[in-house]
Amino acid sequence: MSKQTALYSEHLHAGARMVDFAGWLMPLHYGSQLNEHLQVRKSSGMFDVSHMTVIDVQGDGATDYLRRLIANDVARLKSPGMAQYGALLNTSGGIIDDLIVYRRPQDYRLVVNAGTRNKVLDWINLELNEFALISPGAVQVTEEPLSMIAVQGPRAIDHFASVTGVQGLAEMPPFTMLERDDWLIARTGYTGEQGVEVILPDTDAVALWRDLAEVGVAPIGLGARDTLRLEAGLNLYGQDMDESTSPFISNIGWTVAWKPEDRMFIGREALEAQRKAGVQQKLTGLVLLEKGVVRHDCEVHTDAGIGVVTSGIFSPTLGYSIALARVPVAAQGDCEVVIRNRRLSARLVKPPFVRNGEKVFT
Repeated sequence: MSKQTALYSEHLHAGARMVDFAGWLMPLHYGSQLNEHLQVRKSSGMFDVSHMTVIDVQGDGATDYLRRLIANDVARLKSPGMAQYGALLNTSGGIIDDLIVYRRPQDYRLVVNAGTRNKVLDWINLELNEFALISPGAVQVTEEPLSMIAVQGPRAIDHFASVTGVQGLAEMPPFTMLERDDWLIARTGYTGEQGVEVILPDTDAVALWRDLAEVGVAPIGLGARDTLRLEAGLNLYGQDMDESTSPFISNIGWTVAWKPEDRMFIGREALEAQRKAGVQQKLTGLVLLEKGVVRHDCEVHTDAGIGVVTSGIFSPTLGYSIALARVPVAAQGDCEVVIRNRRLSARLVKPPFVRNGEKVFT
């Protein structure tokens, strides 16, 4: 049976079309995916992302453990209030999941995808047992049953501050956070807009949701979340990357922290071998130059060989179709996409496509 978030009744009250997503009943849209997308680009919207998995890691060995577990280096989080995007890799360098790590005063908080919950928890606990054999530092791992609400858009921070009284968020850099009592308020997001993501107790989530609705923050479903994230050039796990793809061919190679050279994170040897052999593919952006909509699995013909679309949509902000595609590393410029047995003209571009409501690629 599908699980329900603490906001399930709020979604029904707002007229949401509910669907099963990674074992959770979640809102696909509240009537118009297009209107919801534009609401976030022009004003502010709120997303129930309570299906995400929240994991706290603490103890004397927590830092050393996470430095082994994650390809990015949590030691770069010099003080509480900092956050970092990274990836869990298997020993072959494939991506088990992407995640955000928050540095707190006494521990670290990880947020991972809902669809990968079981395998991530299994991997974390397996590696915890391995870590215990090589390090004396104690580590405790706890999954936390919390809600999570993302508030995104050019007016998101003002609206959030007006109902919570939390000030100074606009001055905080991206990927930082603060805590107020048992709320973690982070300057992170998945839309390419300004905003916050709030991790809070279930008992507080409904009140915050209703308060935000009263000041004009609209509820946004999974449909618009996908078009917004793709305009922002952000990956979706399971489509744009998975355990068969390394960070190098998933456009997140920048999250791999190579220094110090003696930090042996899981997957390092495999990535070093790939880098030495030469990477053959890349994940990049694509814009369609003719009428049509690019979809997942469309074939891409480039000047360097054939590739494939990993995610594709019609962009409500730009007014034409865009995509992420995995293509030969040397591919560039004009290409063709096969849509319904027709080759349509397209161009490879560097993502993102949209930031803060404006076109940003060339």
